[in-house]
Amino acid sequence: MKNLYITRGTPEFMEKVKEKYPGENMILMHGSGSSQLLHETAGKTVFQTPQRYEVIEEMGQLQEHGFFALNNISISDEGKPIFEERFKRDHLAMKDTSGFIAFRLLRSLDSDTYIILTEWEDSQSFDLHKNTPAFSAAYDTTKSDIVAGPSVHIFSSAPYITLFSSLQTHDSE
Repeated sequence: MKNLYITRGTPEFMEKVKEKYPGENMILMHGSGSSQLLHETAGKTVFQTPQRYEVIEEMGQLQEHGFFALNNISISDEGKPIFEERFKRDHLAMKDTSGFIAFRLLRSLDSDTYIILTEWEDSQSFDLHKNTPAFSAAYDTTKSDIVAGPSVHIFSSAPYITLFSSLQTHDSE
C-alpha cells in the first residue's frame, strides 16, 4: 500500500527538506502564498507532522515539473464507498486529455476530506480540462449515484480546489 504525505512551510524550508532526502519521491509545489511538499512512499514518511493520505487509485507518474490541482472534498462516512467507487470508475476519462500527467485519489487518514490530485503539463491544460464534459460529469454533485439515500447527499461541505506549480513565482520581480 502506498501513502502520500503533505507538509507545508516556506519555499526555502521545503527546499531544504527535499534536498536532505534525495532518495525519497518528493514533489515541491508552490501556490499563492504557500508551498507544500508531497512525499509519496510505501514506507514511513520523513515529515514530522504531515497530513496523511492513503493512495486508493492512481494513474501516471507524478513529475517534479508541472501544474497541480488538488480538489479537496469532504465526504460523510456513509458516502465514502459510493464516492470511492465513482472516482475509481470516472477518472479514466482524464488519461486521454491533452497535457495530463498523473492522477491520485487520496483518502485522508486523519479527516473526512479526500483529495483528487491531478498533475498537468501547465495551467492551460488544466483550464482546458475544466471545460470538458468529463470534468463536469465527474464533479456533478446532483447525480443520483452520489446520493446516499433519499435526499441525503454524501458531501459534508462544499469542495474546493487548490492550485500549485512546481515553479516558484516571485511577486517582487
